[in-house]
Amino acid sequence: MPGGRGNIVDADLVRALTLEGTTVRFVLEVDPSEGAALEPVRAAAQEAVARLPGVTRVSALLTAHGPAPKKEPPNLKLGRHPTPQEGPARLPGIRHILLVASGKGGVGKSTLSANLAVALAQEGLRAGLLDADFYGPSQPRMMGVSERPQSPDGKTILPLKAHGVTLMSIGLMLQEGQAVIWRGPMLMGALQQLMTQVAWGELDVLVLDLPPGTGDIQLTLAQKFAMTGAIIVSTPQDVALLDARKAMDMFEKTHVPVVGLVENMSTYICPKCGHEEHIFGEGGVRAEAERLGLPFLGEVPLDVGIRLAGDGGTPIAALDPEAPQSRAFRAIARRLIDAGLA
Repeated sequence: MPGGRGNIVDADLVRALTLEGTTVRFVLEVDPSEGAALEPVRAAAQEAVARLPGVTRVSALLTAHGPAPKKEPPNLKLGRHPTPQEGPARLPGIRHILLVASGKGGVGKSTLSANLAVALAQEGLRAGLLDADFYGPSQPRMMGVSERPQSPDGKTILPLKAHGVTLMSIGLMLQEGQAVIWRGPMLMGALQQLMTQVAWGELDVLVLDLPPGTGDIQLTLAQKFAMTGAIIVSTPQDVALLDARKAMDMFEKTHVPVVGLVENMSTYICPKCGHEEHIFGEGGVRAEAERLGLPFLGEVPLDVGIRLAGDGGTPIAALDPEAPQSRAFRAIARRLIDAGLA
């Protein structure tokens, strides 16, 4: 045998061996690239069998097999209509689910979600992050991941890991710049899939980065899944607080507790002269929390370092855990842990 592979039996080449009276038939199945080289082996095997006592006729054929057909990856389709589900249901293996929400866009929900998830992981918790903003998913960029999640069976979705956080986003399933053009039922179905088909494993807390407003995503979560509570994010300005109140009203009507308020872009400190400026107003979210009797979880400054870190794919809490900006997120994480909410 070429290549020092012993005889045809040891090389596992013999197929379809039959004995009919004194006639022996068998096939040698070989790699196509070795077909010509193994023709003498076929001839020698046929002669050797023909010399055996009682054998009057031998038929030995040489056949070549191609490579195994390439297995197509399972077809994992997101965006189907939702399936019937009793709710609100708990997700197996996940202790707490926190929603990061606001009534309007541009107040920093995604920045808070990413840095809060990292801060919770730094506090020793098994933290997850789900980007539920289907029309504007930003967590892949902010967490610095671009790999497409895999599915071993077309149903289970394997999440990614970044900065100690288990991560999933619809943005990881799309080409960069590709829009999600779905009506409500498809949104709700895709959200249900990401909640129930992602292999989250055992998590102490799952942070959900919600889209702005009070629409289908928020209602689906409230109706179908057991939420620990919602964190309301707002800037101090009156217009932002007006929309934040609408979000709180929605959660009250859907029986999701608001566990605290966070004031983002609370103050700006000039890096050159140290002057502090309250660009969007001062203390509005703290005052709102006191008025409503809700916990005030903390303030996050308006800081270019936070923005640059997020754009660069490493949240400031992971990039420089001891920076003053990072300590703001760690303080919020500790307040949630102390309150038994994470």
